[in-house]
Amino acid sequence: MPKPLIVEIPHELGLAEARRRIADGLDQAQGLLAKTGIAIDKMAWTDDRLDFAMAAMGQKVDGQVDVRPETVRVEVRLPLLLALFAERIQKKLGQEGNLLLTKK
Repeated sequence: MPKPLIVEIPHELGLAEARRRIADGLDQAQGLLAKTGIAIDKMAWTDDRLDFAMAAMGQKVDGQVDVRPETVRVEVRLPLLLALFAERIQKKLGQEGNLLLTKK
């Protein structure tokens, strides 16, 4: 199994606001994911950690999002087939995460 894909996203929002924005963003994303055929198997918060699992076309992905006071750490475990796209996925996660966590 390939090593996990890890993205660290800095922010200046504080813990509570960063967690709220991530939760709100995930609520919106779930509808979009369902339309693209991605099934969410697990999405559960424990304190400031979100554990998730999803599947599409026979490929399962899981990981966690750790919300910290000054960073958000996303760790995703990809199956071998999707690991071929790890660089693109990592870049997209970073871009979307920065948009979500930029002060407004």
